[in-house]
Amino acid sequence: MHISLKHAALAGAIAAALLSACGGSGGSGGIPFVPPPASPDTPSTPASIDVKLISFNDLHGNLEPPRLSITAPAAAGGTVAVPAGGAAYMASAIASLKAKNPNNAVVSAGDMIGASPLVSALFLDEPTIEAVNQMKIDFNAVGNHEFDKGQTELLRMKNGGCAKNTPLEPCRVNKAFPGANFGFLAANTVKSDGSTLFPATGIKSFTKDGATVKVGFIGMTLKGTPTIVTPSGVAGLNFTDEAETANALIPQLKSQGADAIVVVVHEGGTTTVGYNDKSCAGLSGDILPILDKLDAQVDVVISGHTHRPYICDYGKTNPAKPFLLTSAGQYGTLLTDIDITIDTRTRKVTAKKADNVIVQGEAFTSGATTVALTDQYPVFGKNQEVAALISQYAAVAAPLVQRVVGQLSGPVTRTQVIPSRENALGNLIADAQLAATTAPAKGGAQIAFMNPGGVRADLVPAASGDVSYGQIFSVQPFGNSLVVKTMTGAQIKALLEQQFNSGTNTVASPRVLLPSKSLTYSYNLAQPAGSRITAMALNGTAMTDAANYRVTMNSFLATGGDNFTIFNQGTDSLGGDQDVDALEAYIAANSPLAPPATNRITNLTP
Repeated sequence: MHISLKHAALAGAIAAALLSACGGSGGSGGIPFVPPPASPDTPSTPASIDVKLISFNDLHGNLEPPRLSITAPAAAGGTVAVPAGGAAYMASAIASLKAKNPNNAVVSAGDMIGASPLVSALFLDEPTIEAVNQMKIDFNAVGNHEFDKGQTELLRMKNGGCAKNTPLEPCRVNKAFPGANFGFLAANTVKSDGSTLFPATGIKSFTKDGATVKVGFIGMTLKGTPTIVTPSGVAGLNFTDEAETANALIPQLKSQGADAIVVVVHEGGTTTVGYNDKSCAGLSGDILPILDKLDAQVDVVISGHTHRPYICDYGKTNPAKPFLLTSAGQYGTLLTDIDITIDTRTRKVTAKKADNVIVQGEAFTSGATTVALTDQYPVFGKNQEVAALISQYAAVAAPLVQRVVGQLSGPVTRTQVIPSRENALGNLIADAQLAATTAPAKGGAQIAFMNPGGVRADLVPAASGDVSYGQIFSVQPFGNSLVVKTMTGAQIKALLEQQFNSGTNTVASPRVLLPSKSLTYSYNLAQPAGSRITAMALNGTAMTDAANYRVTMNSFLATGGDNFTIFNQGTDSLGGDQDVDALEAYIAANSPLAPPATNRITNLTP
């Protein structure tokens, strides 16, 4: 480029003037240099981001406080009983935990609905979905009880609407049931076309000062779900191995940018320590084989199903599997408060911890015992929107809940009698179901069986001896109907053998069917499988293999529920009344009714 001398001279003069203006350390006539304002410092990317996970499990539609307490350490030593539960208080507790960190996610590990108290079950658990909607959670991993009324009704719970899929009428209070505003996850619930019933995974992103991290969630139920729900409700569905399913999904989540992996599974264990003891002493149960097969890239396992609370650093049990394992017990009495720290450079979880938080809301009295509020643990107020929703449904249910159906001479409980494993309430229900189906027009039944898992609450009369419909509904909340089938003596014997040798029914963990008073028998676990049942008698007369007998069961058992597949071999099936109606009629006809004896089964095991 050519620059003329004239232009060069002018440029030199300008340069000299500028040097004169800003040169000199205060020379006479100079203009002091004033530097331009410094630009604000650009915030550096944070080295890590803390994310809060809030979890619960096995709510089972407990909208009203369940009148339960948590035994917690007292400040002065010893323990204190802390009243816990209630959805309105639970909503406030969740909000309180959320307020501690805007980067949060709330998840449920299944059985949010099903086996619910009447104020939810009477309305097909619609009020529970609506209440949880108010809590603004993110995901629910479906549990086995979500399938109690079948997959079509479960899809309605998610998607909303008023389609009638059960004997109960939908939308009795809210004429436009909205369904869930949170995600349902079902990674190991696979349809015949290979797709999952609900999405397998979910991802949530969290941002701080321009940096973003992601947490991937894998949600699923236990693979044994088909053995503990009505088979017709899960027809066409395959429940795959929990660990294999999760491991196969981790690369997919990683490819989508997930920095942390959280498995939310409706399976669990038990410990021998308190609800928030971090030692995890005595951990046992069906969750262990799953943990030992899980990929070590999993950071947190949020579990449920066993209704037991625990916080476990599983790495102390298996150093190759350093998961944080949690469970929040049952019925909304606890929330698990989980904090994880994610390094924004390595994209790894560098720290994690958890505490079970008691949802303390209101005192209650049970019998002669009052469980008062304590200032040793936080007390949460009512979320008014959730409280109003529950009140609306409770008002509609109240006349039915409070109606007296009859009298008992004393409490009838689910407590197992050892060594037979009978319980009085299961026996009473079997007697009621036999009475409802004995007439020829009702099926001509001679024997009835009740499954212990279908007995959901003890039956404790008021001081007057009165028992209400709300109480018996809490005992049998599933809405099963009665079924009568013809079975041979050999089939009945094979059925009873299944108590101890049929998949999830084992000698170590049997499901002992509760028989009506017409049937007695013995068993000896020292004998080989198939030869354990002896001395079967109907009204005192020995039963024979070739003879036919009419047998009553609920509709859950009738199609092989609880792995009692021999029920499927019965013939000449006849449907009958609802199970709760049979129980009501039996108590009314025999009031005041005494608790039945528990002498129908004899354990001869040496």
